[in-house]
Amino acid sequence: MIKIDIPVPDITITERTQVRKEDEPVIKPIHGFIDFHEIPRDKGGIFLFYNINDELLFVGKARKLRQRIKKHFEDNVSPIKNHRDEVYRIDVCVVEDPTDREIYETYIINKLQSKYNIDKVFYKQL
Repeated sequence: MIKIDIPVPDITITERTQVRKEDEPVIKPIHGFIDFHEIPRDKGGIFLFYNINDELLFVGKARKLRQRIKKHFEDNVSPIKNHRDEVYRIDVCVVEDPTDREIYETYIINKLQSKYNIDKVFYKQL
């Protein structure tokens, strides 16, 4: 048997309203998120979208994390396009090796039974 440990997130951002001082610029939120700048621009890895009840909604992988995650909130072909408002928390794990990303994504989708992933699903959804 192969033992796989789900990586601990390197970055977690949550939906929130912006609290700012008077002289600070306004950051335009994307579906309630204003901290996309914390996600590495040029790193690869996996990302997990959770709702406010800590239920896993979607797992994905990317060669360039920030660009891919933002695309899920802007794209018309994203698997979560009809569920964007459910996303409350995004966990990001930097994983540079493409093979490792593939393994982690498939494992997490099935181990934690991601709600909106349709590819790579080996469990029966009820």
